[in-house]
Amino acid sequence: MRKQYHFWPGDQGLDAWDVDRLIAMSADLPVREVPLEGIADIDTDYWFEGSSAVATVRNVVEHVRLVLDVDIGYPIILGADGRVMDGMHRIARALLDGRSSILAVQFEVQPEPDHRNCTPEELPY
Repeated sequence: MRKQYHFWPGDQGLDAWDVDRLIAMSADLPVREVPLEGIADIDTDYWFEGSSAVATVRNVVEHVRLVLDVDIGYPIILGADGRVMDGMHRIARALLDGRSSILAVQFEVQPEPDHRNCTPEELPY
């Protein structure tokens, strides 16, 4: 699987969390069903906002491929504030399949980012 980061606006750029670390840190959190309608990120420019990538047809199709290939059996990871830190392709698949909920784990305390005030191009992949 390709190296992945979760990005969120920081003070002077983006803050980034290593998704492998998020998965390890969340391994023992309780899994629960979360209604898709309660996930605010599904109505945002989640995959392209803040990055140099543009929502071209080619870039959207790449995300469609990822959506079609996901394993919906793995829970998504939510931050303490409810934002999606890992699993948006699984959420998109659940929406596409007409589901109303998805399995999730959620941090009680927001983990510190691995990188602060960076750009995606600066990180090791």
